[in-house]
Amino acid sequence: METTETGHVVATAGSSDPAQPLVVLLHGRGSNEQDIIGLAGHLPEGPAYAAVRAPIAEGGGYAWFANRGIGRPTAESLAETMAWFRTWLDTVSPVGRPVVLVGFSGGAAFAGGLLLADPQRSTGTAVLYGTLPFDAGVPVTPGRLAGVPVFVAHGEQDRVIPAELLQRTWDYLHAESGAAVHSRRDPGGHGITGQTLAELGSWIEDLLTPEG
Repeated sequence: METTETGHVVATAGSSDPAQPLVVLLHGRGSNEQDIIGLAGHLPEGPAYAAVRAPIAEGGGYAWFANRGIGRPTAESLAETMAWFRTWLDTVSPVGRPVVLVGFSGGAAFAGGLLLADPQRSTGTAVLYGTLPFDAGVPVTPGRLAGVPVFVAHGEQDRVIPAELLQRTWDYLHAESGAAVHSRRDPGGHGITGQTLAELGSWIEDLLTPEG
């Protein structure tokens, strides 16, 4: 774990070569960077992995944004923390270095906000057991993510994220966004399963493997 020059607390794993692709792991609400960096051990070797601590202290952990209820960020808070995050990302990953965002739960909504605000900034985005940030100041318009790789996983018995937000996320990504979607539904609840990790790893590997 380190505190960067920009003031962000970051845990790292994998490659230390700044020329390698960067996979950013975004933890859930009330969690922290140490809780999610362990996923790197189950994901492909080769990339650099970084888990950033969210800026808002909450419940013994940290949160990415103030909200109006579970999965419903306030527009002002989301905009502020996205700008805060981008100061770090633009420092460690200048445009041209492949970046994959992987967000779980509250981190999924944050990753979704970054994706919708600037669809071309990342090589791909994974939204795991969470919702896109609807009605939160980022564009959720038809075709917004045309051709952009998105991995989405939901738990059929998830009782944490409101069902209507999960369904709205699923429907938007598959039917309206234009994204190149890889999706799976787990029979369980609000937690990353081994099968999802395996599929996520394959998706990341395919995404970062040069063509030809």
